[in-house]
Amino acid sequence: MSWQRVRGHERLVDAFDRVVRRGRLGHAYLFAGPPGVGKRLFAEELARALLCESPARTRLEACDLCPACRQVAAGTHPDLFIAGKPEESLELPIDVMRDLCRRFSLKSARDRGKVVILDDADDLNEESANCFLKTLEEPPPRSVLLLIGTSPDRQLATIRSRCQVVHFAPLADELVAELLRAQGVEDSALIERLVRLSGGSPGRARALADPALWEFRRQMLGQLSRSPVDTVGLARSWMRFVEEAGKEAAAQRQRAAQVLELLIDFLSAALSRSVGATPKLAEPEDLRALEELVRRTEPNQLSSVLDRCLEAGMHIDRRVQLVLIVEALVDALGQRLRSA
Repeated sequence: MSWQRVRGHERLVDAFDRVVRRGRLGHAYLFAGPPGVGKRLFAEELARALLCESPARTRLEACDLCPACRQVAAGTHPDLFIAGKPEESLELPIDVMRDLCRRFSLKSARDRGKVVILDDADDLNEESANCFLKTLEEPPPRSVLLLIGTSPDRQLATIRSRCQVVHFAPLADELVAELLRAQGVEDSALIERLVRLSGGSPGRARALADPALWEFRRQMLGQLSRSPVDTVGLARSWMRFVEEAGKEAAAQRQRAAQVLELLIDFLSAALSRSVGATPKLAEPEDLRALEELVRRTEPNQLSSVLDRCLEAGMHIDRRVQLVLIVEALVDALGQRLRSA
């Protein structure tokens, strides 16, 4: 039934089942954990189970067949409210929160209670949080509010103190690999790479499965293995690849961040090799570029470049203009990866 779609969080499913059957379901929960591990899917399945009109008698589980279940699946259930920040917003705007609170305050349409799923809880600003606070303190009867974030530390204290925190752990490597195969990834070497980079997040692994991303990575490492680095050529090719993701700024930012993530992984492997450790780099074709980079650089240079990459990642998150981020980072790479 419905919970079969949720993988790796069976302990949490059982915990909510016990809580509901004992009549102790809280009114507000904060789902905290790494991105891409299934928090949003879990929230949707919990909402479906709570709103189902023909639930299982022995377990908290939706039937998947009743009108309510079908409406939840279609995103049209009148008592399910889903909100999050717009793609191009740094924070969840006050007008989005006001609209959510207004609609949530109305009488239940189907008399099974009401559920809110609030994505991007990490990005509540003080204004939207204060707007949400009254709803959080005095929700309508038989209602549940599910907030999705990454860490309790990223929530405002007024919000965090009124929620029960539910921690979502990364998934096991074996399960991530299984999910990738189920979604059509067949190359065993690629699966190994993706699992290693995923950090237990199937969502992250899926995002990195694009063959074009790995082809660009190969070209980029080839450019970095040369001395001096052609900074102008590398910056142009990086931006051209980013723009091929589409016209939407969100898609371009995601691709830029993915390239940066693969670059950080390679530089981390080079740093490990430079201090005598065995790098966690499973791609034999990368070893030549890695050895060449290690030969001509010192560990402090590699460490400095890694710091610069992490700073660039922060700038991508904060919506700084991509071309400025890429050009500045590539210029830093050229300066700091010169022969020692």
